[in-house]
Amino acid sequence: MTQELATAAVAQVSTRPTTGWWRDAVIYQVYVRSFADGDGDGIGDLAGIRARLPHLRDLGADAVWLTPFYLSPQADGGYDVADYRTVDPLFGSLSDADDLVREAHRLGLRVIVDIVPNHTSDQHPWFRAALAGGPERERYHFHRGKGADGGLPPNDWESVFGGPAWTRVPDGDWYLHLFAPEQPDLDWEHPAVRAEFDSVLRFWLDLGVDGFRVDVAHGMVKAPGLPDIGASEQAKLIGNQVLPFFDQDGVHEIHRAWRTLLDGYDGERIAVAEAWAPSPERLALYVRPDELHQAFNFQFLTCDWDAERMRATVDASLAATGAVGAPTTWVLSNHDVVRHVTRYGGGEQGLRRARAAALFTLALPGSAYLYQGEELGLPEVTELPDAVRQDPAFHRASGQDGFRDGCRVPIPWTTDGPSYGFGEGASWLPQPDSWRGLSVAAQSGDPHSTLELYRSALALRRELPGLGDGTMTWLPAPEGVLAFARPGFVCTVNTLDHAVQLPLQGRPLLTSADVEFGSEHALLPAESAVWWAI
Repeated sequence: MTQELATAAVAQVSTRPTTGWWRDAVIYQVYVRSFADGDGDGIGDLAGIRARLPHLRDLGADAVWLTPFYLSPQADGGYDVADYRTVDPLFGSLSDADDLVREAHRLGLRVIVDIVPNHTSDQHPWFRAALAGGPERERYHFHRGKGADGGLPPNDWESVFGGPAWTRVPDGDWYLHLFAPEQPDLDWEHPAVRAEFDSVLRFWLDLGVDGFRVDVAHGMVKAPGLPDIGASEQAKLIGNQVLPFFDQDGVHEIHRAWRTLLDGYDGERIAVAEAWAPSPERLALYVRPDELHQAFNFQFLTCDWDAERMRATVDASLAATGAVGAPTTWVLSNHDVVRHVTRYGGGEQGLRRARAAALFTLALPGSAYLYQGEELGLPEVTELPDAVRQDPAFHRASGQDGFRDGCRVPIPWTTDGPSYGFGEGASWLPQPDSWRGLSVAAQSGDPHSTLELYRSALALRRELPGLGDGTMTWLPAPEGVLAFARPGFVCTVNTLDHAVQLPLQGRPLLTSADVEFGSEHALLPAESAVWWAI
């Protein structure tokens, strides 16, 4: 029923305008290692992604965001870059990157690539020269240690991945790494660092990419003097307060310079900040008119399944970004967090909530980010053997939980084969047997599947003039129910664990579950959502 309702509605409306495409874009994140394997080595690559681009077009995405595919020792899944202008042979070649961008554009998809400016790989030529005592050492944070012999780290900063944020080198100096030791932090006060990244951005813009997701956009500037924090378990403080190594005001000068660079290119090229800030107001600073175009809304991602909290988070997010004239972004999952089907309780309940959350999210004003596999309703893989885990935090203490591999398991495309269509052989992380029934092939054409729910929702979002960028108004609703209006449209969400009877809001367009419609009322099942045309 849901698919038929959506199909009928789409036929009656016109296509939205394309100006400021990022303001209401649906951007699909591809974790390159786990999307599609084109050469049969068990690891995803650019050729595999290119072959599967029609899935994103048919899904209704506007753009694809690719995680790093640059030359890298892969100490942190490619976020340790040894050469920013070369594709790692694991993922293909520069020619493959060029072909992918051209094919995406042919299909009407824009391409956003990751840029990693906070740190390089310890195998980057600069850092290797720095270890040898060259002047490149000034491009990183090298300092003498504390104590009589300098045997203690320069300060008490901890790595996000656990353990100290400092490693000592043979000549006695220590270098800073806010993540793994293989990821030394750059010193953005050095002009060569700024010039190099301007050049890197131009390299990929000239190749044709449409923008960048800026990794750790809040981390490039450190507080003068590198002061102690005076607390342990510092990873838990990220996003809750301004730290001397994160969300320093100096990062905004860098982003303004990058915005000027991007504005010098045609085609509305954009930059998206991965920035953990302690409040929506602090996050909004990253998307002021002369800075970046978008910033990920982690307050929304971490919000509990609770109507009051969900509404408060939406209100705070819209108020903060609205004050600077920027669109808000909405995201439920990514490559660093537990998939939301599992976060919402797992099993049938988690899937019910995830489906309802998808309709809630896609109806809100602004831009939406989808993480690969969420359109299939994939849960977190929680029982991976320790021997196959590759998250560097898994092997360190007191940092992140170290279980990010569970959301990075390669996605299933078919109902058979050693990796369910991911590639010709086994995948680099094992997939659960249950995933054959969640594959693209298994769900395609099933009007009750999560895949078809997403396809229908994205088709409506693209075509209905009241969705995407714009305004919204909350409507009166019983406790535990969220209801809001957009121009010509209403969304209602029942967050409760039991059915709720509500007056009809208009003509039903799409539902996340089987809703009973009467002549005057509708019975919304537990943890479900409805889209209405008014």
